[in-house]
Amino acid sequence: MRNQNGFTLIELVVVIVILGILAAVAVPKFVSMQADARESSVNGLAGGVRSAVSLARAQYLVNGDSTATTVTMSGTSVTVNAGTGVPVGTAAGIGTAMDSMDGFTPDYTTPTAVTIQPNNGGSATCGITYNGTTGAVTVNVSDCN
Repeated sequence: MRNQNGFTLIELVVVIVILGILAAVAVPKFVSMQADARESSVNGLAGGVRSAVSLARAQYLVNGDSTATTVTMSGTSVTVNAGTGVPVGTAAGIGTAMDSMDGFTPDYTTPTAVTIQPNNGGSATCGITYNGTTGAVTVNVSDCN
């Protein structure tokens, strides 16, 4: 009798088949996790924008000047709408009130419909829309995959 060393061809094929099945199951779940993470980050951004609007309005009310067009937040001047204190839809408005939008790209072309989208992945509809007049934030995560 001889002593055998190593694996047989059948054992190697079985291991490769098992690894292939695991990969076929794991890859779609990983892709789904990326989309879920992107959706969560967009929802988190929406919460941050809503908080920035609330803080700017609160500072505006504390100042007591209903004709003012700026408020100071964290030592920085934020441009707001007179009478409401809602940050305008510009970089000097909501862009400054947010302090940081790392990982996202804002488009201030239309101040009443500022779009903010994730930098990596998702479609053109994945992101939020900010209304610089009312302070309303609309979330769209329908195509964040």
